[in-house]
Amino acid sequence: MNSSRFDISLVRTAVLAVASVAGFPALMLNARAQDPAAPPVSTPVATQTQTSGAVTTTTTTTTDANGKPVESVTSSVNFHRGKKTADKDEKAVESKSTKKVLKNEHKVESLAGVDAKLPDKQLFDKAIVAMNKGHFDVARLDLQTMLNTYPDSQYQMRAKLAIADSWYKEGGTAALTQAESEYSDFRVFFPNAPEAAEAQMRIGDIYFKQMDRPDRDYSKSIHAEEEYRRMLTDYPDSVLVPEAKQRLRDVQEVLATRESEIAAFYGTRDNYAAVIARYQTVVDTYPLYSHLDDVLIGLGDAYEAQARYIRGMKVNVPGAEAAKARLLELYDGQAADCYRKVVLEHAAAPHVEDAKDRLAAMNLPIPTPTAAQLAASTALENSRSTYKISDYARLIFLHTPDTVIAAHTGEPPLTDPKATVAPEVLKRSQAQFNAAFAAVMPATAPPLTSNPNAPAAAPAATVAATPAAPAAPLQFQEVPTADTTGGSPTSSVLSAPASGTPMSSGTSLGVEIITHPAPDATPAAAPATTPAPATTPPVDPNALKAVGPSNANAPLPDVEKAAPAPDVANEAAGAKTAAAGTPNPDGKTAKPALDKKDESSSKTKKKTGVEKIIPF
Repeated sequence: MNSSRFDISLVRTAVLAVASVAGFPALMLNARAQDPAAPPVSTPVATQTQTSGAVTTTTTTTTDANGKPVESVTSSVNFHRGKKTADKDEKAVESKSTKKVLKNEHKVESLAGVDAKLPDKQLFDKAIVAMNKGHFDVARLDLQTMLNTYPDSQYQMRAKLAIADSWYKEGGTAALTQAESEYSDFRVFFPNAPEAAEAQMRIGDIYFKQMDRPDRDYSKSIHAEEEYRRMLTDYPDSVLVPEAKQRLRDVQEVLATRESEIAAFYGTRDNYAAVIARYQTVVDTYPLYSHLDDVLIGLGDAYEAQARYIRGMKVNVPGAEAAKARLLELYDGQAADCYRKVVLEHAAAPHVEDAKDRLAAMNLPIPTPTAAQLAASTALENSRSTYKISDYARLIFLHTPDTVIAAHTGEPPLTDPKATVAPEVLKRSQAQFNAAFAAVMPATAPPLTSNPNAPAAAPAATVAATPAAPAAPLQFQEVPTADTTGGSPTSSVLSAPASGTPMSSGTSLGVEIITHPAPDATPAAAPATTPAPATTPPVDPNALKAVGPSNANAPLPDVEKAAPAPDVANEAAGAKTAAAGTPNPDGKTAKPALDKKDESSSKTKKKTGVEKIIPF
């Protein structure tokens, strides 16, 4: 009781002391006001208050009787302001956006803390860490374990996508093939998920990474174009659409380069039908190609080459000049259309002046592009990138296709029109040629031939009205047979008919059929014929006859004998060498001399000493 009273008295004393100190200036002012003989009191000029924690400091500046400034400092303790209130005053005021961000971070951290305790989340995080370190096998093993152990996990979709990503990041032909399969399965299992667009984009990237130069295999480029088009068609609202469009422009740049290079090759071989087919395919299919102005100029030059061929053609038929004029008008008009398209639609292209020069050479007016056409061409050309040192190094050492100057604006076509092929161009040219000459040539004119010196066709009156019918083939029963009454073998001869009927093979062939009588047959009487002279020996029908001419064994005359072989001359030594096989005077056959400089033999002695070092 005594201690509490003592504490209360101390507090009361302190309060009274502070109050007396604070009220002392007021008492002095009142006293000065009541005493007229007192000196004038100073008036306050400025007051400054500063609060630090629970202590408030007041600085007052006044003037004395002489007008000099006098500062007075007053400190007071605020017992109602604690430490929490003071710290709050010292903090900066947070904006609404900052509060929203902090609130979201707090929410994410709280959920992460809860999910971190789940076993499937732990396996997933472990796999992601292994994948980032390059341990793709370990990552796939952990992800597959999570899928097998927790089939209803909320991380199932992300785990399947992570498995495909691990194959994609590993690289290589086999790994990329497996990654394509995994991404395709993901699109099947989760078709409506936002990550399905990402899976389709990665399939296109797989083929894009394997693309080769335009003059090599282009199958990967075709597949990449198909996958990016499917991405733009199936997921038009995805955030990856701009990236897919740019990749599609790059792929089409490579395919257009391939077609134009093939056309240029055919141009060196003067195969203008193939040149027109390839260039027309580029114009119709790839409107954003970086060298489309060159393609159009090359297409016009091909039509001009056809016109030159028509001018140099010599046809000796009535109305040929009029037909040639019709063809020249057709081909020159097609060439002029290509040049005008360069001037109008590609006014900012590098080779627009070449097109203008060709129009001027044809004595045709040069068109002027509109403001909209000029602005569109300028925007397209400005969107193309420029080559850097890194681009040159990549193209030289990595053997990748050149997509640096591909367009970055414009809508790439999602479908291909019907391609123009060379046989169609050739048939069209032939039809135009025949139509032009058929329109001007009279009906009674002879047929047009490529060789004007060819003989004319025979008149119809000289041809037989009805050709002779071929003779019927000879039947077996119509073959004449020899008499078989004797005991000797009989024979039947099948030969060509004696008439003038031509044979199909041009030669006649006789077949002799030999038959023998039965062993128990009784020999019949000899036919009543005139016996042969005694000097003529009987002819045995079973005797073998020699094949070949009768004089086959006769020696050849001297005129037909082969000339003797000439002597072989040794041009290096300047002397003649006896031919091989020529007998010497002693009766032995001479052998050809061995030239040690040109030939080698095991019978010759090996070189030693200086001769071994010097080969001459």
